[in-house]
Amino acid sequence: MRMAFVGASSVAISTARDLSKRGHDVIMVERNEARIEELSEQLDCGFIHGDGTRPDILKEVSPEGTEVIFCLTGNDQANIIASLVARSLGFKKVVTKLEDPEFEHVAIELNLESIIVPSRTIARYLADMVEGQDALEISSIIKGNARMFSFVVHNELAGPLELLQLPEECQVVCIYRQDDMLLPRNDTKLKLDDEVVLITRQKQMAKLRDYFIDKAKNAS
Repeated sequence: MRMAFVGASSVAISTARDLSKRGHDVIMVERNEARIEELSEQLDCGFIHGDGTRPDILKEVSPEGTEVIFCLTGNDQANIIASLVARSLGFKKVVTKLEDPEFEHVAIELNLESIIVPSRTIARYLADMVEGQDALEISSIIKGNARMFSFVVHNELAGPLELLQLPEECQVVCIYRQDDMLLPRNDTKLKLDDEVVLITRQKQMAKLRDYFIDKAKNAS
């Protein structure tokens, strides 16, 4: 399978090296030409010199033939823009790295599906490890065509959870309210800026994106 990376960060390099060793075709987009020359001696992958936030550059990666594109630059804003451009070009799966958790809310409102915040993930893992906990990874639970989707509650969506009109085959898993996790109940009321996490089927993802984009536009 072909995997693409926007940005030659340390995380991108490590991931690209592992994927290449596993037999995957790896393409890396990097705007620093000197960095490409340096890495070309270390990594067994292809390189594209250019700005990964530009559509013309990402088109060179071949969206239709790429399984996953990782937006892993050292700049959160660039990662968000690159992710939106990649999604608009039809990449099958887009992964967005954010260093500052403050941008996660923005990424969720933009309906970016796969968001990673390395600092928070590592912190939680280390804290759990100290307490002797072996947390079950979400990737080992979500299988087949099951997918997770989250959205932020705007004015139009605030109110009783039972009145939330979701597309078919969608179920609320939990609600985050200022970092506090709430399990859904019949009498649960959604409040402004709550983050709602759903489980659904892959075929419903496009409907969910369109539905909540329309809701966000109506609320603005």
